[in-house]
Amino acid sequence: MQPKKSTLTTLSNEALCKLRDEIGTLLKSRADDLQRELNRLTGGVVAQGGPANGEQRPPRPTRKVAPKYRGPNGETWSGRGLKPRWLTAEIDSGKQLADFLIANPSGDRVPVRRITRASKSATERAAASL
Repeated sequence: MQPKKSTLTTLSNEALCKLRDEIGTLLKSRADDLQRELNRLTGGVVAQGGPANGEQRPPRPTRKVAPKYRGPNGETWSGRGLKPRWLTAEIDSGKQLADFLIANPSGDRVPVRRITRASKSATERAAASL
């Protein structure tokens, strides 16, 4: 006669916690062994180009973007992301986006990027030719 196998539903909370801890210890040990083997094979350099041994890369520096548009009350917008509320309100009142361009030190206005034929994708060109 074979002993009755216990199922997870019949185990007590203490037994389940003990089982969880044992599994966690085994998995951690196996992960450490695999990491040592990987470091031995690669010489401590991760094949993906990332840092070895779980180190994290320093965050990428963010660049401050110069404002491209200025509102009537001195508000500014770089032209990236959603249009600010002050700009959408002014456009809804009949003004043009170009009216808010900030002049360069040379006196020229910042040019508005135009989509050229070369920058359109093949699907846009195909749709336009229909």
